[in-house]
Amino acid sequence: MSVALLGAALFLLSVEGNAMADTVNFDNAATGAAPEGWTLTKTGRGQPKWTVEAESTAPSKPNVLKQSGQATFPVALRNGTSILDGFVGVKFKAIAGSEDRAAGIVWRAKDADNYYVVRANALEDNVVLYKTIKGVRSALDIVGRKGGYGVKVSVPSGQWHSLRCEFAGKLFKVTYDGKPMFEVEDESIRDAGMIGLWTKADSVTVFDDLTYGALN
Repeated sequence: MSVALLGAALFLLSVEGNAMADTVNFDNAATGAAPEGWTLTKTGRGQPKWTVEAESTAPSKPNVLKQSGQATFPVALRNGTSILDGFVGVKFKAIAGSEDRAAGIVWRAKDADNYYVVRANALEDNVVLYKTIKGVRSALDIVGRKGGYGVKVSVPSGQWHSLRCEFAGKLFKVTYDGKPMFEVEDESIRDAGMIGLWTKADSVTVFDDLTYGALN
């Protein structure tokens, strides 16, 4: 095992070894309707549409959460969550979208205009971490590199992938499909906040097995 992989594995163990994990798989929710326990909203303009749907390929059958509306950034925030340091991860499948084809996870959200998000994009084939402050999204530099735009990586449409971020203090560690991608340091949002899910523009994306937890 490489030093980078070993370090990521040790960090993961340290996070999960000191955190209680919750999992949301939507399997007990009514299909064709919005899920209970969520604030379904957006950053910017438009009309997002978040619904629970049956999906034969779901990692945990039978249901998934689907975003099929159009908005600047559709956002789904998990009610009752308030995490400062911890982790959030999800499985996702990008289905369609001509302007964008994205899936993201949100943490330390105050509301739909203030949060961190890391997203994978099946049209751009990359993973990028942003801060959104007062509704304005800005990409953050990767530790050890000035400038650039996330990391290039294959994100095939029509396939299930996993995306995860562990966050403690100003340090964020991103994992995609089980592989460490990059680290980011930022202190723009220092308070505990909600976790959630995110897409962009006309992305049609399905999500399953959302997991999250706070450090003890």
